[in-house]
Amino acid sequence: MALVRYNPWQEMNALQSQLNRLFDESFMPSRLWKDGDVKVPAAELQETESAILLKLEIPGMEAKDLDVQVTEDAVYVSGERKSERKTEEKGYTRSEFHYGKFQRVIPLPARIQNTNVTADYKDGILNLTLPKTEAEKNKVVKVNLQEIVA
Repeated sequence: MALVRYNPWQEMNALQSQLNRLFDESFMPSRLWKDGDVKVPAAELQETESAILLKLEIPGMEAKDLDVQVTEDAVYVSGERKSERKTEEKGYTRSEFHYGKFQRVIPLPARIQNTNVTADYKDGILNLTLPKTEAEKNKVVKVNLQEIVA
């Protein structure tokens, strides 16, 4: 049997690697990913008693360039940001903007009336008000409790 020298830093490196994976960009879809990957808009979802409020961050686009479709249980948003080509006589132009198509499907926590959705798009923020169905508004779930006898 071979003896292996204990290295306490190896455990620290493993912990650092796990933390890096936890905060990796793949868990944060609103960030720009590596070349070839897609950038999706960041979303904020708030549920009230009568509606679901969805806010999407889509800067640099016009409302006519967005396709928003709503079903009873999900919202589908897609669009395309077209690149603006610039040429400079001296050197190169560098851009960290993301151009191209994107799409995102956001499942909703409750059923909604997709015929009564209202939308507002201003300053790169898309606000959707998704009213809940009457059945969802009045939904009460009875929980049966059983006493455990030890």
